[in-house]
Amino acid sequence: MAVYRRNYRAYSGPVTSLSSRWMVLFRYAKRNLFSSKFQTGFFVVCFFYPFASLIMIYLAHSVGFLEKMGIPHGVISIDNDFFLRFMNVQGTLAFLMTAFAGPGLISPDLANGAMPLYFCRPLSRAEYVLGKSSALALLLSEITWIPGLVLFAIQASLAGASWTFSNLWIAASLFVSSMLWITLLCLLAMALSAWVKWRVVAGALLLALMFFGAGFGQAINAVLRIDAGNIFNVAYLMNTVWSALFQTETEHAIPIGEAATALLTYSGACMALLLKKVRAYEVVA
Repeated sequence: MAVYRRNYRAYSGPVTSLSSRWMVLFRYAKRNLFSSKFQTGFFVVCFFYPFASLIMIYLAHSVGFLEKMGIPHGVISIDNDFFLRFMNVQGTLAFLMTAFAGPGLISPDLANGAMPLYFCRPLSRAEYVLGKSSALALLLSEITWIPGLVLFAIQASLAGASWTFSNLWIAASLFVSSMLWITLLCLLAMALSAWVKWRVVAGALLLALMFFGAGFGQAINAVLRIDAGNIFNVAYLMNTVWSALFQTETEHAIPIGEAATALLTYSGACMALLLKKVRAYEVVA
């Protein structure tokens, strides 16, 4: 519309508050996560093990059924080891889901030069990262700590108040361990997708990072006859932290303090790499 016609009027409708504008990015990013039928199907597969765990909890409290089947009572134990196994399985599925869905959050914006369009509006880099990562974090929450707490609630209702109050720390361990893993996966996926603008390549690099890190760490341990090579194995480090949170008797080659420090270092490096790329313009030498 020509300016001299003086027909232009400023927008006078409702304005989104500054504190919630990142939710716009969250809404559209969440919708795009299920644009692929493969990702939707894999999301459904992620609930098979929680359903199997639900059956195990029911059988653990069905004394009559176990006696008919000839299974001694007490074979199925619902304790901290049970929920740690749940975290190991669902954590692996969460990693695979991140490899499929995570790289598509930022890489299209960078590949198509959309960053100036975002940051010419009242949107900070922190809000952009929060809006994009929160969609992935919600997706991973739906297959980790949310079904885990549902299983804990069902077990608590069947076992009684005495078991519930003495094992409330397991529910806290479920939530904390899931959030640690989700945070690390979101940072890894977004950092790789920010530096590699091709979605498929970024997903492949995320898979390679885990498997190459584990193999590289084992090679260092074998050649130098030490255990410090496990520092490069992110999954091993996280499993060490999980074992400490769930108070299991599993022995690990790396102390919990060193494992937590290494994970914080990886998270900080991913955040630094991410913020270096997420900006309104890029200087090309």
